[in-house]
Amino acid sequence: MTKLNANPGPIEVEPTKSAVVVVDMQNAFASKGGMLDIAGMDISDAPRVVSSIKGILDAARQASVPVVYVQMGYKPDLSNSGGPNSPNWHKELAMHLMNSRPELKGKLLTEGSWDFAIVEELKPEPGDLVVIKTRYSGFAGTTLDSQLRTRGIRYLFFVGIATNVCVESTLRDAYFQDYWPILITDGAMPAGPASLQEATLFNVENFFGWTIRAEEFVRAIKTTKP
Repeated sequence: MTKLNANPGPIEVEPTKSAVVVVDMQNAFASKGGMLDIAGMDISDAPRVVSSIKGILDAARQASVPVVYVQMGYKPDLSNSGGPNSPNWHKELAMHLMNSRPELKGKLLTEGSWDFAIVEELKPEPGDLVVIKTRYSGFAGTTLDSQLRTRGIRYLFFVGIATNVCVESTLRDAYFQDYWPILITDGAMPAGPASLQEATLFNVENFFGWTIRAEEFVRAIKTTKP
């Protein structure tokens, strides 16, 4: 077991039963011209987050800690979006934008599109697990839980965009299914003002898990022998 200097207090994790979960690090969320940018949200912090996650993933792979990508995306015919009778059709940002702006149909979070793709700097490598999702949580309607359990994973380190939406949703579901969730705070950013990042940190630290910084993850994981 390895002890992490975490908030709100120390936690022991087993690196051989850990994984890094990369949430929605796609052009839609992190790149100029992507969905969040089109929606008018500030994504100026995205390059810093991408760089931080790159260091986290490099350390994880060197220590043979699995890397798991959850990636938001719809089929071109939107058959997995839920349709007009689903709240997802009306509230999920890509669906809302495509429904209100016909010129965006098939361009936002659509499988095979640039918007859907993982950012170039963080492309999955052979051996990484990639799970496509159609709801905010990576556990909703996917094989994520069974894939993790098959691999004997119990401790999940979360990074990604947006902290307050898909990252927090996936982290909460992980907690509900008895995984140990740890959010790497400087490997994530919110959709919206900085106060939303603080709100998620409060929720995680007080109710759902623990938080650390990237340097603490790298320090702890370096003790793991591949």
